[in-house]
Amino acid sequence: MNRFTTRFAPSPTGWLHLGHAYAALFAAERGRAGRFLIRLEDLDLTRARPEYEAGIFEDLAWLGLSWEEPLIRQSEHGTVYRAGLDRLDSLGLLYPCFCTRKEIQLEIAQAGNAPHGPDGPLYPGTCRSLSQEERAERMASGISYALRLDVGRALTRVEGPLMWTDRAHGRQVADPTIFGDVVLARKDTPASYHLAVVLDDARQGVTLVTRGEDLLPATHLHRLLIELLGLPVPEWEHHRLILDENGRRLAKRDDARSLRTLRQQGWTPERVRRELGI
Repeated sequence: MNRFTTRFAPSPTGWLHLGHAYAALFAAERGRAGRFLIRLEDLDLTRARPEYEAGIFEDLAWLGLSWEEPLIRQSEHGTVYRAGLDRLDSLGLLYPCFCTRKEIQLEIAQAGNAPHGPDGPLYPGTCRSLSQEERAERMASGISYALRLDVGRALTRVEGPLMWTDRAHGRQVADPTIFGDVVLARKDTPASYHLAVVLDDARQGVTLVTRGEDLLPATHLHRLLIELLGLPVPEWEHHRLILDENGRRLAKRDDARSLRTLRQQGWTPERVRRELGI
């Protein structure tokens, strides 16, 4: 039996629901013969709350789960993300983007049939062509900006096709271009989800990344970042999503299915497992 290191990485921005329970139980089962870790993805400091963090631990303990200490809080490791950005910048793969969301939407609308990716229309690359002098001048003026990855240039830094293995979908060939030039950091956010997750998984020694099928496309980009940053390549397993009666993915705003509410209504951990088909 493979002794995988797995993790469950919730954000303390709301109460856990049945979908989170499935993801946590799935990861714990895969790591049963190895290691099961917890990571709090709390970079969104405007929405993260201490009561939600406490609720995560309470819900997981109620489900009968245990994990290795110490756990990681992303908010405490900004230097790790800064080092990752510095590495990409030293390779000439980052550029500042000064476009507002409204400006991007307007340019996409004017372009007509703009290419789309998993998250919607792709960024048209407006700031990619700015000269170094223009970039320096705008940055010095104090204008807010984001740091984007020049995906086209990044792909010239890798040799041959990037491969990865998904235990549910088999061998995959990565196509990072589906996201275009993604944002990797903003003024108020030291790292995007995409950058933080690959750095965190590497430093926690995660060998099997388990997560919902909605994040399957993101792995195409993550495989590129792993290669550029010289990180170990894990395996992935994208599991099914838990949906509501209308076929929609569960959300934290749906308190009726939060583990906290279900527990108050008399649900037991055994019933949760039955409802989830575990």
